[in-house]
Amino acid sequence: MTDSSIQIICPSCNTKNRLPKSKLNDKPICGKCGKSILSTNPIVGSDQNFKRYVTDNGLPVVVDFWAPWCGPCKQFAPIYEQVAAEMSTQACFVKLNTESNQTTAGGYNIRSIPTLMIFHQGKEIARMSGALPKAQLKQWLLQNLPSV
Repeated sequence: MTDSSIQIICPSCNTKNRLPKSKLNDKPICGKCGKSILSTNPIVGSDQNFKRYVTDNGLPVVVDFWAPWCGPCKQFAPIYEQVAAEMSTQACFVKLNTESNQTTAGGYNIRSIPTLMIFHQGKEIARMSGALPKAQLKQWLLQNLPSV
């Protein structure tokens, strides 16, 4: 499994890109729009694009289900953004506002926020509710993220 390819969805134009796994650290760009396909900022998820990111991405997808009125969500947001920047070659990070995307949030039975979920190859592989300090978030991710 030295140089198999991986499929990644471009956060700018939603195009599927295939690249060798060995090129993940080479700042790959989208074949269609020319922008980076590894976002160092969380991608804004929606009812329209969520399924594409979760099912068509070769990288694991970490989702922060949040709401604008949630105090712990607001406190957790900068931590999530820092970790997304640091781990952009290991996972795709998505933020989904549960208020404006109730179909997706309801489909995953989100009952408390913030809720973090990890998806890989379209399947939920881990879930945790509550905001975490940065060190604990990274530890949880390292324990639950599949290696790519």
